[in-house]
Amino acid sequence: MRYDFFFKRIFPMRCPACDSDRTIKNGFNALNKQNYRCKQCGRQFILMPDKEPISDETKDRIDRLLCERMSLARIARVAGVSESWLQRDVNKKYAEVPRAVHVKKNIVDRSSWNAMTCGLL
Repeated sequence: MRYDFFFKRIFPMRCPACDSDRTIKNGFNALNKQNYRCKQCGRQFILMPDKEPISDETKDRIDRLLCERMSLARIARVAGVSESWLQRDVNKKYAEVPRAVHVKKNIVDRSSWNAMTCGLL
């Protein structure tokens, strides 16, 4: 217990999102690693994660591959990301697409219509 107190004084836990040192232990993850939670922003994290965050270059590459009409499994293999992460990313992008279609209505004076203007003659 005493070691834990001195360790925290020398190396305070820092939240990767907000860089706050107000962190607490928050159980263990599925791989039995200590999970921490930031009291300031609520983010959960572990100290030394096995995987690095996905870079912006990889995300841009994935966007280009999505335009090529490749399967998600193939894109995940090529980009080196998990299929579940890729599916969540695609769903997030889909949710950002506007659903409303704006149609411009042309108003035409019907009194001037005749067979000539309609291209029938």
